[in-house]
Amino acid sequence: MQLDEIKSRIGSGLLSFPITDFGADGEFDRDSYARRLQWLSSYEAAGLFAAGGTGEFFSIGYDEYDSIIETAVANSSAEVPVLAGVGYGTRMAVDLAKRAEKAGAAGILVLPHYLMFAEQEGIVAHMKAICDAVGIGVIYYARDNSRLTPDSLARLAELCPNLVGYKDGIGDLQLMQRVSHALGDRLVHIGGLPTAEVFAQPYLEMGVTTYSSAVFNFVPELALRFYRAVRQRDGETIRSLMDSFYLPLIALRDRRRGYAVSMIKAGADLVGRPAGKVRSPLTDLDGEEREVLRQLIAAHA
Repeated sequence: MQLDEIKSRIGSGLLSFPITDFGADGEFDRDSYARRLQWLSSYEAAGLFAAGGTGEFFSIGYDEYDSIIETAVANSSAEVPVLAGVGYGTRMAVDLAKRAEKAGAAGILVLPHYLMFAEQEGIVAHMKAICDAVGIGVIYYARDNSRLTPDSLARLAELCPNLVGYKDGIGDLQLMQRVSHALGDRLVHIGGLPTAEVFAQPYLEMGVTTYSSAVFNFVPELALRFYRAVRQRDGETIRSLMDSFYLPLIALRDRRRGYAVSMIKAGADLVGRPAGKVRSPLTDLDGEEREVLRQLIAAHA
């Protein structure tokens, strides 16, 4: 898939970030993950991000990574690009990027580097090393300790022809406006906050035509319905789903750290598509919290 095609495809619809399947023994369950990707691919996702944040990239071992990306590629629709999460320090991120390319990924999503805060020059050098290591598309994920200014991002785009996207996980509307103004259509702009639907309306007005939907993992029809409402500027549907589903979901998510992932795995289990427990250091929902989530899902079935 050519770089321009990847950009166009990703920006054309809703993005899915599949959870990663672990068995009762805690090991990667390839067969269950394959079935999940086949199911999710039957819906109108514009891209599938394997081993992303929702896919517990941070807990996946080197001995599992290649298999996860290969399984995602083999079990997704040919028209839907698979993008693989990479991260940590520069050498590890470069190695993972090469592995993802070899496994057949159409592109990579660069999650924040490990632990340290760094100067702009350092983050640009980190990103350039990753871009230079592969020929596939690269998406920069602005989040936590990885925050490029619009000027730095523009410089990176000049240095790296295969930099195709900017995913925002910060939620600074002023910064997002400046990035959109500075980069224009050089990059595809992606909403990437936890429960990104909350920011979907204002971001659309800044040219952010797509976002990653974690709830796509367990209520794909609802996720697509909300996305279409945003694109059509259907305020009534947006308000209705926000009040009845998304805002209560956010209240549940915010009860404990890490629930942005744990809650999604619980939701998948509740709709009959279990993916096992989250790996430590994350923790699973308790019984009362699962019941709250079950009722939310049932009300929108």
